[in-house]
Amino acid sequence: MQAQGKRRANPILSVLRLLIAGSAAGVLAAAVALPAVGGVGMSTKTAVEGLNLKPEELDEPPLPERTELYDAAGNKIAQFYFENRESVTLDKVAPIMREALIAIEDFRFYQHGPIDVEGTARALMKNLTSGGVTQGGSSITQQYVKQVLVNAAETPEEQAAAIAPTVSRKLTELRYAMAIEEKYTKDQILEKYLNIAYFGAGAHGIQSAAKRFFDKPASKLNLTEAATLAGAVQNPARTDPSVSAESRQRLLERRNIVLDRMAELGKITPQEAAKAKKKKLGFKDVKAPGGCEASKYPYFCLYVQYEILNNEDFGKNRDERRKLLQRGGLQIKTTLDPKMQAAAEKAIRKYVSPKDKPVASQAMVVPGTGEIKAMAASRKFGRSKSKNEMSYNIVADAAHGGGRGFQQGSTAKVYTLAAALEEGLKYGDGFPSPAGYQAKGYSTFKNCKGQNVGDPNHTVRNSSEGGGGFKTLQTGTWGSVNTFFMRLQEKVGLCDVVKMAKKLGVKRADGQKLFEVETFTLGVNEVDPVTIASSYAVFASRGKYCKPLAITEIKDRNGKVKTYKPKCNQVLEEEVADAVSGILSGVFTKGTMTEVGGIGRDAAGKTGTTDNYMSAWFSGYTPNLASAVSLGDPRGTSAHKLIGVTIGGRYYPYVYGSSISGRIWKDSMIQALKGIEPAKFKPVDKSRFGGCSDNCAPKPKKKKNDDGGPLDFFDRDRFGDGPQDRGDRGRGGWGDNDRGPGGDRGRGRGPGGDNGPLLITPGG
Repeated sequence: MQAQGKRRANPILSVLRLLIAGSAAGVLAAAVALPAVGGVGMSTKTAVEGLNLKPEELDEPPLPERTELYDAAGNKIAQFYFENRESVTLDKVAPIMREALIAIEDFRFYQHGPIDVEGTARALMKNLTSGGVTQGGSSITQQYVKQVLVNAAETPEEQAAAIAPTVSRKLTELRYAMAIEEKYTKDQILEKYLNIAYFGAGAHGIQSAAKRFFDKPASKLNLTEAATLAGAVQNPARTDPSVSAESRQRLLERRNIVLDRMAELGKITPQEAAKAKKKKLGFKDVKAPGGCEASKYPYFCLYVQYEILNNEDFGKNRDERRKLLQRGGLQIKTTLDPKMQAAAEKAIRKYVSPKDKPVASQAMVVPGTGEIKAMAASRKFGRSKSKNEMSYNIVADAAHGGGRGFQQGSTAKVYTLAAALEEGLKYGDGFPSPAGYQAKGYSTFKNCKGQNVGDPNHTVRNSSEGGGGFKTLQTGTWGSVNTFFMRLQEKVGLCDVVKMAKKLGVKRADGQKLFEVETFTLGVNEVDPVTIASSYAVFASRGKYCKPLAITEIKDRNGKVKTYKPKCNQVLEEEVADAVSGILSGVFTKGTMTEVGGIGRDAAGKTGTTDNYMSAWFSGYTPNLASAVSLGDPRGTSAHKLIGVTIGGRYYPYVYGSSISGRIWKDSMIQALKGIEPAKFKPVDKSRFGGCSDNCAPKPKKKKNDDGGPLDFFDRDRFGDGPQDRGDRGRGGWGDNDRGPGGDRGRGRGPGGDNGPLLITPGG
């Protein structure tokens, strides 16, 4: 028995020696939560050797703060976070919240130093009598230090070390706490603790907790709510109200303990405590959704997210940039216009259902700045196949979270048109354009490496067998005649057309190089609406290409603001751009959009239907706004063509560029431009582009103007065969080799014409 008594006395004496050693150093030492010796597997000698109670500077990395996205009008549209935290200053926290936390966690906080002597002694005696760590004696300062170390831990090993129940860790915390007490005032320490503490339910910091639990800011918390949150910090995993009824009951009991403690300390009256304890928990379970899936504008949100992840200005690698996005507390102001976005969404819903497999997507871009004003799609963003959701950014390229895109179709013909005008061709220049076109030899077309890519064994056909005749730059474009554009590309040179497309910002959606093949002009490359809208915006801005812009301003957590300006270059002569607009304006009155019509102001555009009706486009612009609309089936356009399909509740035997995409464009542009003063295109330089040069149309027999003068190629009622010149839009038979109307290239060479009429069953 005596031997046992001796053995029992040794640990107590050792503890007392440790306390005395700490006191001699000016603080109460490592026994803050020291277990009864014998239960920790660590000798007193080891603990004493580790005792070095001098202040040690604590590295305090910035707290993970959520990043918020705002539209151009200042409305929050998305947020990203690693931890749902919104730091606030102490004056933004209700005084009763401060009182409640201090009462239950460290009631002598404003009286003691880094550690509380009385609290430590109380915790020490409790631990000695229980044989384990049953009560902590940590001050709020020490708790703050522990939270900093836990937050800074990157690996599981570092996280385990940050909470290890060892004497050496407690001593380390003490040294850090001493430095913190020297560095900050008590109010500053309390503020830091309130912002770093975890309250459960995914809420980090008092502001996020107040909003998550009670749907109000921390400044508006009442007594009952403050006591609830003060009670939650001790063991948030056990009292997390979002987990179960049992955890909510535990939180309620903990809240009442806080209320009793506040009454005991005289912070509230017993009557106030009793009244508050009768109230229900009041947890409102306010969700704090994060990421683009939870955004009202997910496709635009994804674009912004990838702008950050792809930009080296925001970090050396993608991991660093992702951390900044999720933890950096950035406020990102974007270009999105809620009115224009709503216009795009409404127009898409009118023609395409979210339940349809084919998906319509649209982007709106401001000419002259590149600002993206809207990004919308018919299918919702998400990962649920049963809900027909899209799991990637269908409106953008792969670099911005998108996929492979859809073949551009005849909207690509404008690049050949622009190259021809740039090289000196005039409105009246043209070629005989029979039903079929065959390259004279392999060298007829050369890519930009000088390699032969012509195929004399392949025949390109128009959308029907009756699409021949002499076509000019005007009439060939209005009718979207395939064989005409093959001849025009041959005249201009394939490489020059490719170069034109590139300087207008055209690139493949999948990031690969543009396919430089003989049918380039017919739109064989897969692209996305943002890219195509931006390329058409060049004509609207009179030759100025602007890189698509989604972010205008970023404010960091310290209030430092960086603005982002448009990045633009003049890539085309103003007069050439004007000439392109002059021809594309006629698409609404003389061409493939005649049945749809214009928008009541100056506008220009081009339809695009791909080979075998695999996708359908319309891209167009006014001087104020450019937009592109695509329609295709993401399951695979070869297997799921737009033939004999029901879209938006309407049956379409064939879907052309004007059938759905053109109508979406028209409706959305009318609404998006409401309230914006109409602007006009600059007049075309007739002296430069009027008439014809070496490729004039054969003189018509016995056909003169009334005054006997030459034909005016700017007089669309006199030249261009009038309304009938629509490329024989879908009225002919099938092409060779079962290629279907509008297409003949079942070998992947790209799209055919887009010039078929709208075909809808009665009532559609």
